[in-house]
Amino acid sequence: MKLSVVIPAYNEEESITHTLVSLHNTLNKYNIPHEICVTNDNSKDGTLRVLDELSLQIPTLVYYTNPGPNGFGYAVRYGLERFKGDCVAVFMADMSDDPEDLVKFYYKMLEGDYDCVFGSRWEKGGKVIDYPALKKVINRVANAIVRMVMGIKYNDTTNAFKLYKRETIEGIKPFLAPHFNLTIELPLKAIVRGYNYAVVPNSWTNRKYGESKLKIKEMGSRYFFILMYCLIEKYFSQGDFMKKTAAPKKEVSR
Repeated sequence: MKLSVVIPAYNEEESITHTLVSLHNTLNKYNIPHEICVTNDNSKDGTLRVLDELSLQIPTLVYYTNPGPNGFGYAVRYGLERFKGDCVAVFMADMSDDPEDLVKFYYKMLEGDYDCVFGSRWEKGGKVIDYPALKKVINRVANAIVRMVMGIKYNDTTNAFKLYKRETIEGIKPFLAPHFNLTIELPLKAIVRGYNYAVVPNSWTNRKYGESKLKIKEMGSRYFFILMYCLIEKYFSQGDFMKKTAAPKKEVSR
């Protein structure tokens, strides 16, 4: 099963080399067939130049420049429209996600033939390193609200680090969210539409370079919009968007 890794990148020239080299080396170590698909989201620094240089070192690297509109969600969506693998993970350019965790996601999907594998930083075995205190409080409150509203047990919906089969990605289109609210749109749609999933603990490490692109004050209402959309779909869509299952073959009498 070929793995695609979609990485949105905006002004990540200081982080992107370490992220891509570590990711490539880890996936090679486990002999996982893969492509690393980076969307340069119209960066204003030297991100594109660094990607040009890395493409000479990493044969599985492909990259695009999203001409616009720009934003985290748009950049991820740009990659999700272009990946070539059988499954696809969303991975952060700042190395906050661990490539070893991605390997666990991949083998979990193979092991149980899951439609999705979701990471959780708050399950037993998960961890966060240098997580800002205020951001942590907001994260836990937001995820508690999502769990209560949607009636689910999964406790880290806002975590972007997830793995989806190609069929799942096709089944949860069209995408709506242009920003970080895409992080909840993808898993909530998958859950509402009947795709099965496993949860695997993962680690998160705060970035060493640059600044976070998530502006909490700007995102609150956008997260709420996607949450309400998924809630309405769950109760009022009459199953129109549910996962299509193959009909059993009928025996023909002779």
